[in-house]
Amino acid sequence: MVVAEVSGRLTDRIGLGVLTRVVDRDLVDEVLAETGRREKRRRLLPARVVVYFVLAMTLFFDDAYEEVMRKLVDGLGFLRSWDEDWQVPTSPALCKARARLGEEPVRELYRRVAVPLAGAGTPGAWLAGRRVMAVDGVQMDIPDTAGNEEAFGRGKTHQSLDDPYPKVKIVGLAECGTHAIVDAEIGAVDTDEREITRPLLASFEPGMLVIADRGFFSHEFWREAADTGADLLWRVQSGLKLHVVQGLPDGSYLSRLMTAVERQRIRRHHSRGLDTIPEGVTVRVVEYEITNREGDAPGPIRLITTLLDPDEVTAAELAAAYHYRWEFETSLAEIETRQRGSYRLLRSQSPAMVRQEIWGLLTTHYAIRELMHRAADVDGSDPLRLSFIRTLRVVRRHVTGQAGFSP
Repeated sequence: MVVAEVSGRLTDRIGLGVLTRVVDRDLVDEVLAETGRREKRRRLLPARVVVYFVLAMTLFFDDAYEEVMRKLVDGLGFLRSWDEDWQVPTSPALCKARARLGEEPVRELYRRVAVPLAGAGTPGAWLAGRRVMAVDGVQMDIPDTAGNEEAFGRGKTHQSLDDPYPKVKIVGLAECGTHAIVDAEIGAVDTDEREITRPLLASFEPGMLVIADRGFFSHEFWREAADTGADLLWRVQSGLKLHVVQGLPDGSYLSRLMTAVERQRIRRHHSRGLDTIPEGVTVRVVEYEITNREGDAPGPIRLITTLLDPDEVTAAELAAAYHYRWEFETSLAEIETRQRGSYRLLRSQSPAMVRQEIWGLLTTHYAIRELMHRAADVDGSDPLRLSFIRTLRVVRRHVTGQAGFSP
């Protein structure tokens, strides 16, 4: 049985252990063909192996390039197909292979892999029949090179000093019930989050309830997001003028989002003693207080939503759902501090490789979350109760113990 499994080249057996179920060889080959990265001649490092190397280096941040490659082939030496002339490539060779691969295949692989996971019974994944999603962003430090600084910027510290390293900003769309990040965009640190998020609107769809913090709100962006057919639940700035058009039994009320021109029209009419009904997009407003909260300005939290009927979903349910957004912040923390490790830079010295590395990070994070969801689904438990760091350790062990099993 073992002999049948090991026929072929050594590099045909390089995979990601248990994660290869999600990132399987056929899918990698398909993506490489679509992006024009399939090699026309045999190489020491075939394009498929380079893809798995990029993904593996996001699982083993503490290890140098050559050590990451050793982990990918660890245990394969006893196989009869091992080529004694095959040596672990040097770090410069691996760097050149990454550059030759480019970012497009890894980006497309992530796009193909990352889909919502929650089923009908997944805890915390649904509200009023909508899949609860969230958008949010995170910044990561990257190596201090001229190219990285020019492409992504450096940002400022809380003391208005230049940051010691350039930073890259990532905005993602995540499923709150599973922590699966199903779409993402990468941008410069000083780019407005709405501009980075705009391409993500293509992933908004009917049947979703998308939650966002107040930094994402603008009249124009709200309209664009609502036009996708997804329902929205966004926090808004306390200074936003929201007139009560109709009070609702649960304490929320209907209002209208008005442009500056519309507000001026109403002021003129009021100065003449005219009672003018505001015109604009109708929203439902939910306001509530949280006592003893830290890191936030005092005063009520104000949410607006496209869900206008209190009989379908109450104000209390909407207020509770908004805080599912914190689940997405947990997802970002998993990537930023657990998978990558605290206070570590990304490895990549150029903007294209920074993006390649981030797509790799997102792909392996999604694959880990898919594994956790699948494990929880066996006995109907909550996937969020499983430990991400323990699952990551299991994944790392399986990468190095995958010998003899073809992807």
